[in-house]
Amino acid sequence: MKLEALRKARPGVWLTALLILVVARLWLMPLGSSFWIDEMATAFVVRHGAADPSLAVAPQVPHSIYYWLPRLAEAMLGFSEVVYRLPSVLAMGIALALVARLAARLIHPRAGWFAAFACLALNGIDYQAADARPYALGTCVAAAGALFLVRWLDAARWRDGLLFALFAALLWRVHLIFWPFYLVFAGYAVLRLARGESRAGWLRTAAVFGLAGLALAPVLMDSLALFREAKAHVIVKPPTLHEFEHALRWNVVAICAGDAWILSRLFRWKPDKAPISPTSVALFLGWWLCQPVCLFAFSWLTGNSVFVRRYIFLMLPGVALTATALVARFVPAARWNRLAALVGAGGLLVLGQWGQFWPAHENSDWRGAAREVSALALAPDTPVICPSPFIEARPPEWRPDYPMPGFLYAHLPVYPIKGKAYLFPFETSPEAERYALELTKGALSNSRRFLLYGGNGATRFWRKWFAGRPELAGWRAVRHPHGDVDVVVFEPPVPPAVSAAGGSGGAANARER
Repeated sequence: MKLEALRKARPGVWLTALLILVVARLWLMPLGSSFWIDEMATAFVVRHGAADPSLAVAPQVPHSIYYWLPRLAEAMLGFSEVVYRLPSVLAMGIALALVARLAARLIHPRAGWFAAFACLALNGIDYQAADARPYALGTCVAAAGALFLVRWLDAARWRDGLLFALFAALLWRVHLIFWPFYLVFAGYAVLRLARGESRAGWLRTAAVFGLAGLALAPVLMDSLALFREAKAHVIVKPPTLHEFEHALRWNVVAICAGDAWILSRLFRWKPDKAPISPTSVALFLGWWLCQPVCLFAFSWLTGNSVFVRRYIFLMLPGVALTATALVARFVPAARWNRLAALVGAGGLLVLGQWGQFWPAHENSDWRGAAREVSALALAPDTPVICPSPFIEARPPEWRPDYPMPGFLYAHLPVYPIKGKAYLFPFETSPEAERYALELTKGALSNSRRFLLYGGNGATRFWRKWFAGRPELAGWRAVRHPHGDVDVVVFEPPVPPAVSAAGGSGGAANARER
């Protein structure tokens, strides 16, 4: 009886079960892993507020309505990595439902499941869902804006128009880097109106967009003011054409469309004849391409590169919808659910990080590194060199007596360490090397050991710098990696008597690793 009932179960039951399994593995299981550095910046803003004086060095960081969500979550459930990331899980879950609704409305009534699983097969979507940063909320708000714009242009109901204006006004407030998406909204509306495919008309649609524009005026003024100092916050070089091409994720679109074509030829499928509107295709392509193209162009035209992987995550639902639209050319109605299940299972298999039971959200185990520092710094006066992980940590904003707690060292309160912290800048400078030389001649050479703790780029430089100092000749340095975070232990030479007693094991331990 039970087997018979399972055979007769509706497809939605199986697809729902698969969806739960995929979400549990790709979204929920990484929630308890260590914060990466930007998530610890989230914790700093939540705890200290946007008005904290130390945030003046990075004024773009607190400019987001997103921080209200982790602040509310912490007030209700206390502080933990899971609690801070839960708002992103909820936002991305809503975004997934909105994308499925758009696919069912604009592509095929049965295409929603396929579009949802196509989203889940994009690792950037899964990354946002488990990230205590604004990107999942931005994807959700953009998807809501797109859906209500489609509904407004279809039926001209003022409720839909006002909801579109609301979400359009919110999107730029989620993150200032989302400005290109307004071209998607405007381009789609103009195309629909120019082709006579809307009941709303030019005047009423202009009123709706005008309302959104008025609400965005303060954000525009803030963005222009921040643009003047954008160069100080650049963290990447301008992208190459290869990096641009790789970021587009066109391979996902090609794989979905190619596999659907092969299956249609193999099984002689006859797809539904209902064509997809060219304006819908334009919406999907704009959603996919606008963010990366605009940020690529902006990076090269201004010299201030903003082509960062997480900044173009907003395009990913467009990738999934474009793939779904192409698959619709080859798939009959009866096959949509099976193909959706195939995409969901394939995404789970490829992205599941099956080499570890609890997958990590990021390759930055700051929590594990902080625990190792505390275990190794046996005395409270053990020196711990802490380079800032933020690019803004340069003189004159950085100085050896930088007041704590402060944004430039936002990670230290989240995962506290034992020992005596000595604050270093993000990268070397004459001031930093003078300070390092002063420490070397004093606190470091007189200590029984000292530690380096920070991102592996900074620790690599300072490990070589300290190893080359004559005051530390003969000291051994042992590196303990935690993803892209390092703990490096410097210890003086072992006295001859101790070395002889230790035998070959002592010699082995003295080698640098």
